Amino acid sequence: MFSSLKNHPFPVEAFFENSLVLTYAIPKDELKDFIPECLSLDTFDDKWAFLAVAVVKTKNLRPKGFPEFMGNDFILIGYRIFVKYVTSKGKRLRGLYILKSETDKSKMALMGNIFTHYNYSKTDIKIETAKSEMKIKSATSDLNLWVNIDERASLPDHSPFKDWKEARRFAGPLPHTFTYDPAKKQVLIIEGLRENWQPLPVEVKEEYAGFIKKMNFKECVLANAFLVSNIPYEWAKGKTDQWIQQ
Repeated sequence: MFSSLKNHPFPVEAFFENSLVLTYAIPKDELKDFIPECLSLDTFDDKWAFLAVAVVKTKNLRPKGFPEFMGNDFILIGYRIFVKYVTSKGKRLRGLYILKSETDKSKMALMGNIFTHYNYSKTDIKIETAKSEMKIKSATSDLNLWVNIDERASLPDHSPFKDWKEARRFAGPLPHTFTYDPAKKQVLIIEGLRENWQPLPVEVKEEYAGFIKKMNFKECVLANAFLVSNIPYEWAKGKTDQWIQQ
């Protein structure tokens, strides 16, 4: 009974004040061992796979249908791999496989680990915004991001994308999040529903994500960076699918 609680048993809604996502391109052969057997990497040019760090400032996060005053405000950090999944009915889905989640509140870490498989831990997160700049720092998470919000920003140096149109395909959020139970060969699918998702390119002035650095990839380049703001968001109730090996 308690294990089933982790399967996102009810829909959740929140308001995203802002969400900053930096996506790193890594050769697919280096990233393939970090995902379960039921998933495949979402690749570009049959070479690059993608790992993103997202920092989301949420407001009034609560079970769907509850009044806003019963919600809570959190900052969330997520480390996610871009993946694909083919359902038992043959439907192809794009989404994310979450490696780790962090939050600035003990309550969110506790509840997140009861109702999800997202591996939450509490950390310190400080977000500063001034004019067109945003700085995000966390000593515990060894995270340091500094971006300039400018729709005229150029792609990061060494990005595998030739332009922002190509990069936009990997800007998120992808529609689904996947968790795998290898004993039962079941995939938990959580659909994200949102409105007015218009990613704005940002210029990255500084970036360091200790979680990613510790993975010691031989090749890892910043592929894109986007910011979205003022987004109503909903996570649907989790659905399980029996994985059929292709």
